[in-house]
Formats: sequence, structure tokens, C-alpha cells
Amino acid sequence: MVFGKIEYLNLLPFHVFMKRFTKSSQQSMSMHYKRGVPAKINEKFLSRRVDAAFISSISAKKYRHVNLGIIAKKEVLSVLVVPDVKNEADIESASSNVLAQILDIKGKVLIGDKALKHYLQGKPNIDLAAQWNKKYNLPFVFALLCYHKDQEMYKNIEKLFSKQRVKIPQYLLNSASIRTEISKKDILYYLSHISYDLDHKAKKGLSLFYKSVKN
Repeated sequence: MVFGKIEYLNLLPFHVFMKRFTKSSQQSMSMHYKRGVPAKINEKFLSRRVDAAFISSISAKKYRHVNLGIIAKKEVLSVLVVPDVKNEADIESASSNVLAQILDIKGKVLIGDKALKHYLQGKPNIDLAAQWNKKYNLPFVFALLCYHKDQEMYKNIEKLFSKQRVKIPQYLLNSASIRTEISKKDILYYLSHISYDLDHKAKKGLSLFYKSVKN
């Protein structure tokens, strides 16, 4: 079993959960991880070099997924456009670059932990999820947990992850803070803006995104 692991802060609670899940379900011996940024994990999933991963919405449409994703109800803080600079896509991204085009927001796209640092430093930015919500009053789904096989296991992961509030151990929070140079307080504040539940409104937002891409 090969899982594509994106080590952005927005998936820290899920990675904590998976560490516990693999230990308790005897999956640890068979679970291997390939690490990368979203665009690279997309490529590895599409070429079946990983069996499951959080796949950018723009690439996930044709694939099986559970009702888990990376979702912003309103603002997200880590998917930004830096205004008043030359238009530039973020090579780590897929969905966010397309979202900026759909919203017709010009500038440099930034995603992930570097975008969060940009936001926390108070530098000029436009939050793409906030702009989507302002326009459509819907959440924006940045990624879906997709899989090629072992449906029952991922359905179980969905069920277990959805019904518990994951507490991040201090040693992992410390490690994430050192790695990203973002304070523990700011990491927790950021994570309060992330949802993983692909509920009715999130599905509606996702459908609208796909329709906008098609048009």
C-alpha cells in the first residue's frame, strides 16, 4: 500500500490520525509513503505510483474518493494571490491556479506553508477561498481523498476520522513549527480554518467548480 503524503500543515491532523490508524489496524507493515507537493502527488496517483492520496480537485473528478477533502468554508489563509505583481502560477499547485483564473484574479499564486507565512507576515494578499465564498456563498474544495483500491479500508478511514477530533501531540506540533518556521499558536489558528468533511454544501461547491472549469 503506497500513500501519497503531502506534508503541508493543512494535513497535519490527518497524518496524526493515520499514524494511529496504521498501528491499531495492523496496516503499518504494509503502508509506505511517497512524499511530494500536490502537483507531484497528482502525477504519481494518476500514473498509479501511489495507491491513494489527497488529490487536487481539478485532477480528482474521474477517480473514486471518500467524503474527505481539504476544504475551506470561508477563508483558507494558505491559498493566496499576491496582487500587483506579474501573473504567475504556483508550480506546486493544480486547483489553485485554475481557481485564480476562474475568479479572474491577477497576480502571483502562492499555496501551502509559504503562502501561510506570507499571510502571517501581513503582506498584501487575496485569499482565493474567501473570494470564492464571497461570490458563491459556498465552501471551496481544494482536494479529495482518492484511492485506486482497498475501498473498504478508506471507507473505514473516513468513518473513523470524521467522528473524532484529532489532538496533535506537542512533539509533532513542535516539529512542524521548527520545520515551517511558523509558531505553534499560528499553526493551530490556521488549522481552525480547515475542514475535512465533504458535506452537502462542500459537494455543491465542488460541482460548481467543475462546471466553471468546463465553461
